[in-house]
Amino acid sequence: MTRLRWTLAVLLSVLVLSPFALSRQGQTKPAKSQASEGETRFRTNCGRCHNAPEAISRREARAVVRQMRVRAMLSAEDEKLILGYLAP
Repeated sequence: MTRLRWTLAVLLSVLVLSPFALSRQGQTKPAKSQASEGETRFRTNCGRCHNAPEAISRREARAVVRQMRVRAMLSAEDEKLILGYLAP
């Protein structure tokens, strides 16, 4: 249980610090209909505080999105699209 908490704390730290760590702003991922909708939802719900990470595994993205779902009041559809955008 301690390992899980430590892992989640590290992942959340990465997302919180990502605006400071990423040198390129405005970089977008390849456009696909679902990916672009996911990007739109990410920018609307998450972009106020976070930049999208350059590379993140699907497992890491799933853990982070689940943690932030309650705080950002994301719907199940928002969660699915944002997850698809972060880790296609």
